[in-house]
Amino acid sequence: MKLTMKEVVYWMDTRIFFGKTEEAARLPIYMTTVGYWEHQYETERPEGFPDYQIHQIIHGQGRLIIQEDEYIVGPGDVFFLYPDVPHRYMPISDRWELAWVSFQGREASQLLSYAGITGSRVCRLRTATLLRGLEQLLVRGENGGDTDYADYDVECSKQLYALLLDLKPLLIASANYNDELERLKPVLRYIAEHLDRSLSLKELADVAVVSPQYLCRLFQRALHTRPVFYVNQERINRSKQLMFSERELRIYEVADRVGYENASYFCAMFKRHTGMSPERFRKLHGLN
Repeated sequence: MKLTMKEVVYWMDTRIFFGKTEEAARLPIYMTTVGYWEHQYETERPEGFPDYQIHQIIHGQGRLIIQEDEYIVGPGDVFFLYPDVPHRYMPISDRWELAWVSFQGREASQLLSYAGITGSRVCRLRTATLLRGLEQLLVRGENGGDTDYADYDVECSKQLYALLLDLKPLLIASANYNDELERLKPVLRYIAEHLDRSLSLKELADVAVVSPQYLCRLFQRALHTRPVFYVNQERINRSKQLMFSERELRIYEVADRVGYENASYFCAMFKRHTGMSPERFRKLHGLN
């Protein structure tokens, strides 16, 4: 009998489901295991686990140790474990109920990074209800053994992809993140107002009243990128707008308007960020 998503939340038995085929490894991201623990027992992995993992706490509390950092986690918390990172977790309540998914794939780290997850850590969710994507994977696992179901791995990959894309707005940003982003706002405004000329790292650091090294750390923690990369990205975005709004501009004029003195360097940066030349971009969008 097939389960519906609503029925999953009433499970009281431990479940675990596995990816079905080796062919799934060809997908950009694929599920290796998904499961539910009525009561999660102590688990210790001195050498870590080979896959990426997401664990969501449904009921009770546990202690989580990731390398040297220790956390108490309960309902509303989700923790992310990167491959091969030593960790240990154990219940500290009579019942510690968890759901989890393990996964791999060439796009796994990029999708986690999009959600703001760049390493093993604990996050707080805006709601304590089971993540929809995780719930769907559990239902898929329960119903995946049907003889008429031939695309189990592909469907799991789709649901896993959606789960990771939907994570970002569901995670509560830490106070540190908000403080760091607030501190960067004058710098981001300054960049937007001065894209037409050269911008040095020291100049940007002076706007934030910090050292260049500390500014790099702020950018990495708040935006998951480097200041120079961010500036170039903004220049390229501005150049696209110019090519749409002022179609008569030559490439060297566009380059100059977005702070590149050398048109060849602008073209190289444009291709690095978009995968195509400015000329190709114009042609594809009918801007010639």
